[in-house]
Amino acid sequence: MVCKSRICSAGLFTLVAAVSVIAWAGVAHAQTDEIQVYDAEIAEPGVLNLELHNNYTFDGLKTPRFPGGLVPDHTLNGVPEWAYGVTDWFEQGLYLPLYSDSSNLGGTLNGFKVRELFVVPHAAEQTFFYGINFEFSYNAKYWDPNMYSSEIRPIFGWHLGKFDFIINPIFDNSWKGFNNLDFVPSVRLAYNLSQTWAVAVEQYSDFGVIKHFLAADQQSQQLFGVVDYKGEPFDVEAGLGFGLTGASDRLVAKLMLSRDLYKPEHSAN
Repeated sequence: MVCKSRICSAGLFTLVAAVSVIAWAGVAHAQTDEIQVYDAEIAEPGVLNLELHNNYTFDGLKTPRFPGGLVPDHTLNGVPEWAYGVTDWFEQGLYLPLYSDSSNLGGTLNGFKVRELFVVPHAAEQTFFYGINFEFSYNAKYWDPNMYSSEIRPIFGWHLGKFDFIINPIFDNSWKGFNNLDFVPSVRLAYNLSQTWAVAVEQYSDFGVIKHFLAADQQSQQLFGVVDYKGEPFDVEAGLGFGLTGASDRLVAKLMLSRDLYKPEHSAN
């Protein structure tokens, strides 16, 4: 995933580094519909893929993260993610609809997101890979205190034999200036048991806005154990996350199911 005119690798790397420090603003304590570390792999050109995201908080915060918001404890969040491979360096995505079954408001529809994901072509075959993802969201008032928000997610990773190490230094943006960017990085260390199975440890953090990071005990820090399966009838990623601070949900399960819905004849195996 790069440019139609095939922007060179050095050029895309420069773009990723530059955009990482551009002024995007964020707010902490939003809800979570997608618990995933991006690995820069995308759908092949012409392929339509559907990935179903669901996460359930078995033991979480008993009050909303912001006034009028959903209570995390015993709440299910999810979204279908529709993705289309445009080129070998660009994938267009749509999250629709975002939904929840919350312990305080019941069933809700929470909005939608569009995304543009740019990556180095054939990332799975590269020792060092990189990319950048942009998301733009329309939010219900009980999902996020901001009606409009966005995400910028740089992607850096290494395939080192059977090990994968990936960093997503994410910034959430509430369009309130550079100092209000919310720094929410995620990290993944995986061991590939085979071409089909992998196990991983993932860390998800919310340090707060970059103007003034939250105190350590007020930050959200979660550690997930994850199992991945790539095969038929669909790819599966399942994990169990444990909160490491008092401001974190204590026990969260995630499940992602992914399958190509359409492949052009030249992409079919």
